[in-house]
Order: sequence, then C-alpha cells, then structure tokens
Amino acid sequence: MVRLFITFSFLLISCASNAQPSILVVYHSESGNTAALAEAVADGARSVAGVDVILKTSDETTEADLIAADAIIVGSPVYNANVTPEISRFIASWPFEGEPLKNKLGAAFVTAGGISAGEELVQMNILQSMLIFGMIVVGGPDWTQPFGASAITGEAPFNIESPQEMDEKFLDERQEPGPTRGRDCSEFKG
Repeated sequence: MVRLFITFSFLLISCASNAQPSILVVYHSESGNTAALAEAVADGARSVAGVDVILKTSDETTEADLIAADAIIVGSPVYNANVTPEISRFIASWPFEGEPLKNKLGAAFVTAGGISAGEELVQMNILQSMLIFGMIVVGGPDWTQPFGASAITGEAPFNIESPQEMDEKFLDERQEPGPTRGRDCSEFKG
C-alpha cells in the first residue's frame, strides 16, 4: 500500500520522460568492505532491465552526477556511530539552491565492524540528510533490513581479514537495495 502510494505520488510529480532511469551508487570505503558491498548493490541494480547504474566513490562524484541520477544510493562505513567524515563532506556538498535533488529516490547501505556498532544510526543519518534535500527515501524490502543494507565485518561470526571474505549473506541478500531501487526507478520513470 505504501509502495503504491509512493509510486503513484512520484508519477504525478515527475516529468514524463522516455529516458532510461539511472541509479547512482556512491560510497566511501576505508578498508574495501564498503566498496565490496557497493559493488553488490550496483550488481543488484544492474539486474533490473532498462536501468543505467553508475558506481562511484564520493570523491569521484560530481554535482552533475547527482543531478542527472533518478536515484541515489549512498554507502558508508560506520565511523564512531556516524558516517565517515568523507561521506559527511560529500552530503554537505550537495546542491541545495533550487532543490535539484527533490523527488529523487534515496537509499542507504553501511558496513560496520560489530553487530551493535551503529549501523542503523548511520543509515538513518544518510536517509535523514536525503529527506532534508526533498528526496523520496526508500527503506529495505522487509523488517529485517528496514533502513537499507548493512554488513558486519569485524565481529564473530563475521570476522574477516579482507573484503573478499565478506559473508555471502551480506553480498547476496543485501544486494536488495539495488534491484528494489532499479524497479522503483523504472516504475517512476515509466
């Protein structure tokens, strides 16, 4: 019901376009873990036909990239229960004048060293920032990941030495923000 309402609302306020919808997946990664999850999210989005997916670090992303995207998915490691300073600077650089991000879809993903390290706080920080810019925030597919995708990388039983060792549960199941945002973009643009 809520998804139908959001879809209908966006269809009413979005301009008609035959252009292929685009999803911008932006992340900052300290150790490679968030980069690995960003790849999984982007792969999930690419699994939806008719969606263009762009994957960039926060340092590589331009204002033009943000404005051109129909959906923006931001990922950060948990840094003292906050986004990293790099993601904070990235969000602070978003264009505000004229509301160019208004009505774009937004979603979040994070990686954390421990199970109670602040994943949900960081996801909510990202989503709250998106709301300030007038974006339409979309959560996860069900109650098990209501704020978006997350991966634990430094606490048993999920300890890893390198991003290549990330538990498949996070890489497979947590690709969900990609396909969901891809379908949402297609529906909204269609």
